[in-house]
Amino acid sequence: MIWKKWQWRLWSFVVRFGAVGEGFPDPVLLLTSLRRFAQPSELTAPKELLRAGAIMQARGLINSQAIQHNMDWVWPYWVERQFDPSDESFLPRAFNLSHLNLTHRNWTAVGVPDSTELSLVDPRGLVTPYFDEWSLAPWVVTREGLPLIVASRLKVIRQEFIIQGNPQVQTTAEHGGVSLRSRVESYLDDAVTVCRIKLSVFSPDGGWLAVSLRPYNPEGVSFIHKIALLKSRRGWKVDGHAFIHFDSRPDRTNFSRYWEGDVFAKLPLASNEEEIECSVGMATAAALFELKPNEMREVTVSVPLKKCFDVVPAARPEFLPAEKWNENLNRLCKLDIPDKQFQFLYDAAIRSLILHSPLDVYPGPYTYKRFWFRDAAFILHAMLCVGMSERAEKVIDRFPSRQTAGGYFLSQEGEWDSNGEALWIMRRFCELTGKKPNRKWRSPVYRATAWLKAKRISKKESPYFGLLPIGFSAEHLGPNDYYYWDDFWGVAGFQASAYLAGQFGDSELVDEFSNEASEFLSCIEKSLKLTHGQTGNQCMPASPHRRMDAGAIGSIAAGYPLQLFASNDARLVDTAEFLFKKCFFEGGFYQEISHSGINPYLTLHIAQVFLRAGDPRFFDLMNAIASLASPTGQWPEAIHPRTKGGCMGDGQHIWAAAEWILMIRNCFVREEEMDGMLILCSGVPDSWIPEGSSISFGPTLTSFGPVSIRIKSQHEKIEIQWSGDWYGDKKPSIEIRLLNFAHIQAKPGENSIEILRGAA
Repeated sequence: MIWKKWQWRLWSFVVRFGAVGEGFPDPVLLLTSLRRFAQPSELTAPKELLRAGAIMQARGLINSQAIQHNMDWVWPYWVERQFDPSDESFLPRAFNLSHLNLTHRNWTAVGVPDSTELSLVDPRGLVTPYFDEWSLAPWVVTREGLPLIVASRLKVIRQEFIIQGNPQVQTTAEHGGVSLRSRVESYLDDAVTVCRIKLSVFSPDGGWLAVSLRPYNPEGVSFIHKIALLKSRRGWKVDGHAFIHFDSRPDRTNFSRYWEGDVFAKLPLASNEEEIECSVGMATAAALFELKPNEMREVTVSVPLKKCFDVVPAARPEFLPAEKWNENLNRLCKLDIPDKQFQFLYDAAIRSLILHSPLDVYPGPYTYKRFWFRDAAFILHAMLCVGMSERAEKVIDRFPSRQTAGGYFLSQEGEWDSNGEALWIMRRFCELTGKKPNRKWRSPVYRATAWLKAKRISKKESPYFGLLPIGFSAEHLGPNDYYYWDDFWGVAGFQASAYLAGQFGDSELVDEFSNEASEFLSCIEKSLKLTHGQTGNQCMPASPHRRMDAGAIGSIAAGYPLQLFASNDARLVDTAEFLFKKCFFEGGFYQEISHSGINPYLTLHIAQVFLRAGDPRFFDLMNAIASLASPTGQWPEAIHPRTKGGCMGDGQHIWAAAEWILMIRNCFVREEEMDGMLILCSGVPDSWIPEGSSISFGPTLTSFGPVSIRIKSQHEKIEIQWSGDWYGDKKPSIEIRLLNFAHIQAKPGENSIEILRGAA
């Protein structure tokens, strides 16, 4: 220990001396000042987050060197808008060394279930076939090369997510009678995933369709050093390992190196070159297909997503078969309501969950294509509720491989919520499926529980006695602190361990873990009482040190999803009310910490608290989040308050998709664990059941068994029918709480009731 201190002092001296001697600020003093804003902790920030941030800022630095003095190039949609001084998305760049996408972080993934290869489509149809690499963009130009359609420069286009059959993203751009439509989807060809782009073009006066290879993606520059025509001249080989195939031979091709400018400026000229190299890594290419006046032309571009796979994709029909998707969608929970937007968002979210859970679950296809226990707990919960139990089980079975020898379920260091989240979702798996836990989980569960117990602060004289130590927790809560979010998940972890111990037959541990949970919750409640003097009411701040701010969003975990507090608990209700009154913008929760945008999944957390409390404002929040979805039915992690584009995180956030599913599910069916009750229809609005209509939802898994709901409205009567396949003797007490109607307690054995509309 003494030697480590001397090492630190020596390192500090050398760094300080070198920096100050060159006129730089003292880095040690700077770091010390930064750390004063947070509570002293084991870890300032997770190295995984620092690494990801460093990579993103490095990309931003490259963007700053490549973009701003090459504005005659065709750039991605976010650049075209963010760098345009006349656009609302414009951001000044004077002292900003790195140029990042902060206004339109939106994209939609296409792929094949159980494949890790996902291709991205941005809001203007830019296609990035490979993870974090180059892109393909179609343009239409006149016979002389003047632009007719360059989608990234158009303010208005039409984009759709077509979910029938094999899902595809369709982008349609129209201008001056010219139309360009692209349909992007993925399929399997001999076990290799292929990204297919089908282009349809019409121009009254003819011209050229240009398929261009671009050295960037939705985050910015992604280098291309070498491009070569294939021997057949029906495609390109990129950087020696990736292949792009056209279904017909281009009429002309052209290339350009960085110092020659964008290939866009050379159109429609043809080049005699068959390959080029660019030392800067900004090589561009275009394949030109002639357009005859008033004739539709179709061109298909195929990219096998396996490096060095030089096989021409087989000819494919107009519409690809969807067997793989049908296999995964069969028997899942189905929604049938007249609200087309809500219906579409639910169906799109189901497909997003399938696509992003090949082995692990990912919170996104790009920026967040990695594993976190925090996101996984919510995503897996949604998957279980809609019947993806086998898919969820495969992910949970991999949890032990992520556990340290000390019992810590590690996705990022310094996040003390992960053990509680892992244990909670393991319990929920067993409850929702009616299955016993895998015996292989036994040792990891007990080691995780021991870690939780040892991690709690044991000094009785400490004002934080019994809480978890200072940690980084979720990045949207603020600097390192004693976060109640972590503590509430810790309580849920002990409760889950007690449940699982009972399932394993270790009855002596059930009371031990249950007592630990009760004592832990008591410590939290004592701490909260001290904060109430600061808040002036029953509000729960983010930590004992914090005044009420947007970070308090973490504290409502006590109500949703954990149900540690009753639905009408003043601490829960007051906190949600504070957030609603002080932290909302245009109908959604504005997270000013880190995200600096409207957060869809956190808004829905508040909606869930309102739903439990019988507060009808939950539906206003659902409508607000539905209106903020992209045309393809996706949400970024946080939404720019002005542009309504993504400003934080992944452009297709799967946690948000999961929360939409869970919100819809709880509107129809939800458990009140404290009361052992099943609540039906508490979030179903009257607008969904007009006279003569019928809606349905199910089967959804509950802790009592799978449940299906059907609601019919006819002759001024509303009939609610339900069916449950109960687990053993776990027949629940059922209460019907149709919105704006009196609560009705179902009689034992009853499976339907009728309500007169006049009884509202």
